[in-house]
Formats: sequence, C-alpha cells, structure tokens
Amino acid sequence: MRKLAFAGLAAIAAAALTTTGLASAADPPAASLVQVSDFGTNPGALAMYTYTPAGLETGRPVVVALHGCTQSAADYYAHSGWPALADRWRFEVVFPQTSTANNSLKCFTWFDPNDDTRGKGEAASVKSMVDKAVADHGSDTSRVFVTGLSAGGAMAADLLAAYPDVFAGGGINAGIPAQCATSITQASGCQQNNQNLSPAQWAAKVTAQNPGYGGPWPRVAIWQGTGDYTVYPVNGTELRDQWTAVHGVSQTPTSTQSLPGGTTLTNYADKVQLYSIAGMGHGTAVDPGTGTTQCGSTGAYFLAGICSSYYTGVFWGLDKGSGSTTTAAPPTTTTTSAPPSGTCVSASNYAHTQAGRAHQSGGQTYANGSNQAMGLWNTFTTHALKETSPGYWVIADGQC
Repeated sequence: MRKLAFAGLAAIAAAALTTTGLASAADPPAASLVQVSDFGTNPGALAMYTYTPAGLETGRPVVVALHGCTQSAADYYAHSGWPALADRWRFEVVFPQTSTANNSLKCFTWFDPNDDTRGKGEAASVKSMVDKAVADHGSDTSRVFVTGLSAGGAMAADLLAAYPDVFAGGGINAGIPAQCATSITQASGCQQNNQNLSPAQWAAKVTAQNPGYGGPWPRVAIWQGTGDYTVYPVNGTELRDQWTAVHGVSQTPTSTQSLPGGTTLTNYADKVQLYSIAGMGHGTAVDPGTGTTQCGSTGAYFLAGICSSYYTGVFWGLDKGSGSTTTAAPPTTTTTSAPPSGTCVSASNYAHTQAGRAHQSGGQTYANGSNQAMGLWNTFTTHALKETSPGYWVIADGQC
C-alpha cells in the first residue's frame, strides 16, 4: 500500500507553504496542458502531464519539471515559463504530479529510498514518463533534462544521481543535495542545517546510486535565495560541493557574473553553476515580461527577479538546438578568476539582521547562509560576520 499522509512532515515547506491560490490535483489541467493516462510502469502512483508545442519536430529535447509541495502540474505549467521557452526553442515538457494519497502535502518523496532511487517508486514513474515522451515524439535521448522546485528540486537531484545515463543536465531550485536524507526523520535536518560533509562525501552519495558508472555526469544549475529559510541557503553550497566533486572539478570558481534580480552566477568549469539571489525567499525565480531573457509569471512560490528557467535552459544549450555550451545574456560584470575574500563586518546582532547579513527566529539570531547561532537578537550582543560567497555569512570574531 502506498504511504498516506505525513502529518508531522517537517521537511520541505511543511509549515511555510500554503495552498492559497494553487490548483488542487482534482482541478482540470490548464489550457494546453494534457494528461497522459497510460505511460507504462507507474510504481510511484504519479500522474503525467505534458506540454507539446504545435508541430513539434522529431529529435527535439525533453524537459521534466517537478512541482513543489502543495502545488500541482498546472501550477508549474502556469508560472514557471517553461511552456513559452518550449515554443521558442522547440522541446517537449513533462510535468509529473504527485497527490495527497502519496504525501499529505503533495511533496515528491525525495527522502525515501523506496521512491527516490533507480527503478523504484516515484523515480521509476518519472523514468517511465521520459520513455513515453521519447516514444511519442521521437525525442533526442541525449538531451533529456530535469528541474524542480523545493521537494521537486530535491527529487530532481535524486533523479540525476539515480539516472545519470538518462538526464544530461539538471536545474535545482531551492532543493536538497541528492540522497541527503533516507528517512522522514532526517529530512528537516537536511532542509535546515549544515551536514558538515566534505565534497568527496557528498559525491559518494551520488556515485553509490550507480556503482561502476563512469559518466558522463549531468551538468547542474543550482538556484538558491539567500533569504530562504524554508530550504536554508547552505543547501546551495552543499549542492555545489556535491556536483563539482562528482565532476572532479574544484570548488574554486572559474568565473562569476552579476545578473538581473540581485543574482550572482558562480561557474565551476562549466559543469556546475550556482545562482545566488540576494534576499530572495523560498520559490522559483521568474521575470514576467516579453524581453529575451524574461519568462514566467508570479504566484505562490514563483518570485519576481530573474527568469531561472531561461538561464537554466541556456546553460543546457536548449537555445541553440544542441547540447553544446552557450553563453547567456551579457552580464553586468564578469571575473575570470576566483573572487577575493568577502566583506567582514562587526556589528550588533540587531544591525546584522537589519542589513541582511543575519536573521532572527524566536528571539535568537542566525547568520544568513551558514545559519550559525549568534545569540540573542538585540543591540548589545555583537559579532563579526564574513561573507565567504554571495549571501553566505560565517562568524568571524577576531578576524575583521
């Protein structure tokens, strides 16, 4: 029997997400979003929806887009911007959907080995959807990609680890490193805390999913808001550590760029990209408008600033009709080497929170990014904080 509700779920978006303004699984799909009722083996009891541009040619890519907790395929279709990009760049979009029968909050089950590993549960159902899309449209099996938000982003990371021979690239929005949790009790710890693992240890969680697999490994775009305290910013750093180590490249960036919406793009040998969005909370970044780099619409957990789908698609090479590396719209600034050490600031805990270097919860103060405990939230307790990467602050007492 499939798992029923996780009433005590403290993992992705347990308390922070709401159902306001979101379509339920029982609602009819949005226009042009089509349900595929029979797509093969479905051990994860998921629903398959697709968006197919009119007259789609054979040999085109496939993008799998996974919604977040409390959301539906229709929500991700309506707000993420992927359908408009599919029309422009010519590819199929698959929108898997889970339900309250699987999880009380409609979260993909990224923390259960019976659902997030190769050949099992929800992961196997998504693989069946890919196979169905490829068979229906003669898609290019070398250009299949997966992206997702929150629990969907965490499942996307798990799918990249489980099926590196299927997915050429991934886009993880406010997600969790692959195989961080293997039980519901571990999920909230992954969501909120630094796991204190080395890059090699993180990489081992990926390679253990397919012993003997020698590559190629998926290229990964990671999106993280520095003001996200549903999935804490440390997850972006841990994802960076995991996938750079999988690719065998350094955690020292090869370049950085300033992009719209307060976004800093850090590139690692063109295998891994980390997009850090200053001050953004929990959600998928969108940029409504008709400009070349714009897409999507705002809604619950679709936050205005930059079109993450556009930049992820460019990273994957979708805009060029091939899997080759491309360059996004010209950045405001570019550096070709690792950035210098970040700013170091000594101030009261209150001043740090006002300046966006820290946040408070329950009268206690925590450094943004690292989530290190700083003590009482007041004007009397002081600390030095150092920014080691954009939006990632650590306690540096005595170092400023």
